[in-house]
Formats: sequence, C-alpha cells, structure tokens
Amino acid sequence: QVQLVESGGGLVQPGGSLRLSCKPSGFTSRFVYYTIGWFRQAQGKEREGFSCVSSHDGITYYADSVKGRFTISRDNAKNTVYLQMNSLKPEDSGVYYCAAGRFTLLQDMCVKRRSINNWGEGTLITVSS
Repeated sequence: QVQLVESGGGLVQPGGSLRLSCKPSGFTSRFVYYTIGWFRQAQGKEREGFSCVSSHDGITYYADSVKGRFTISRDNAKNTVYLQMNSLKPEDSGVYYCAAGRFTLLQDMCVKRRSINNWGEGTLITVSS
C-alpha cells in the first residue's frame, strides 16, 4: 500500500526554523514521476497548498504567504522531499501534510488541489512563545 510519511514537526518559537521531510513507501521506484506538495490546515480552516515541487525537473511553486521564508527541495536518490521553514510565525501553526500526484501539474496540485493520488497523515507544527 502506498503511504507518505511526514516527519520533523514540533513546537518552535516565532522566528525559529524547522525542516520537514516527506518520504514515500510503496512507490519508491517511481518517486521521480510524482509531483510532491506540502499542505497545511489550521484549526477551523480549510487545507491549503502552499509549496509544491514538480516531478523530474524540480520546478517549485510557493504561495505568497510563505514565499521567501520556506524552501522546498527533493532528493530523488533518497526518495525524500524536504521543506525548510525559516522565520516561522504563529499563523504558520497547523497540521502539515505532504501529498503526491503522478505527473500532476504544480498549479493543479498547489492551487486547485486536484490530481492528488496520495496523502500523508500529517505532522503538527505549533509556533508559539
């Protein structure tokens, strides 16, 4: 069964940094074909896509809310996608999910939230002093 596993969440003070990882199981030999995205869901709000990286060529997308603070990257040799988060704010708090879509276009995944084949179970991030 295909699964995505997120790791790296936790409690951090405002202005701090965290790095999340997303690692698949069950389709590691085809990982390079998958667009990977990071989504988050704050309490009482809808899940939103904010950063995605395309399959093969590693083109990235960022929502304005995280642009300049977050960096998404992928290491296909390690079948892992990373999200480096700097200058964290309290409004960044929420459950963070990674998602995978086979050859999904960046806009389709991150903006329209469609053509997603797999979701992780999420990892909680709390930004608070």
